[in-house]
Amino acid sequence: MELDTYIEKFEHYLSVEKNLSPHTQRNYVSDLHQFKDFLESEHPGISITAIDNMTIRSYLGSLYKKNRKSSIARKLASLRTFFKFLLKVGILKENPASTVSTPRLEKHVPSFLTIDEMFALLNMPDETKLVGMRDKAILETLYSSGLRVSELVEMNEDDLDLNLGIIKVMGKGRKERIVPIGSKAIEALNNYLSSRKRMGKCPLSSSLNPPLLLNQRGGRLTTRSVARIINRYVEQCGLLKNISPHSLRHTFATHMLDAGADLRAIQELLGHVSLSTTQKYTHVSISKLMEVYDKAHPKSREKIQ
Repeated sequence: MELDTYIEKFEHYLSVEKNLSPHTQRNYVSDLHQFKDFLESEHPGISITAIDNMTIRSYLGSLYKKNRKSSIARKLASLRTFFKFLLKVGILKENPASTVSTPRLEKHVPSFLTIDEMFALLNMPDETKLVGMRDKAILETLYSSGLRVSELVEMNEDDLDLNLGIIKVMGKGRKERIVPIGSKAIEALNNYLSSRKRMGKCPLSSSLNPPLLLNQRGGRLTTRSVARIINRYVEQCGLLKNISPHSLRHTFATHMLDAGADLRAIQELLGHVSLSTTQKYTHVSISKLMEVYDKAHPKSREKIQ
């Protein structure tokens, strides 16, 4: 099918010209192959130039039974980007996905931990063992810096400057940013790295700039492994919440905002392109709301007779 050729060229474009991360490239290509499967089933033999907005609407309609609106919106975004590329290289004269409306997304309040819950979670790893030191470093770093878990596992030792208290992060779109890191995270990382070296636990790779976090075989830790590690400590801690690595990013942002940090500063720390993405953290707890009310409203200070 001619679509395979265009998808292959698009993948090369994403890698070379857009310089997107391998993870993002895989998502785009996976979405496009799913669209191709739909065309082969419902519109066999259709030409790329014959695909119109009704074809795309029909495809999106087929997704509603098994996909969330956020997933459908992402797949539509992938199609828009793909057809925009075909427009750019002269294959198409117009983008058939441009007139298709994006599904209205539900607004979810991000899951996060209270300060007491977060501190309890941080105290769970057994720091008498190397694996516990590593897990402590993971939890402290995610909470201290608000990193995405993908950013954390992709870090190498040279990305740290623990003397200055900063880390170099490669974020979405291969955009680099510098993020400060707190004293507790610095202590945990120093403890893990020095103990790893002392115990002779070397990475499988002979690179002079090894991965920051290693699994027990000496390879780079994966995002799924970090998710399993955090889930295990959440269960041991008895927290009755659905907590993921991304929840620690939400927790970082929420605690910073509750403590008075500027929203734009949080935007920079999180690596968000748009401030609107950061604004989802403006939710506040009832206790915080009552505290602000009690301090600000004159009637709240009057004693009941």
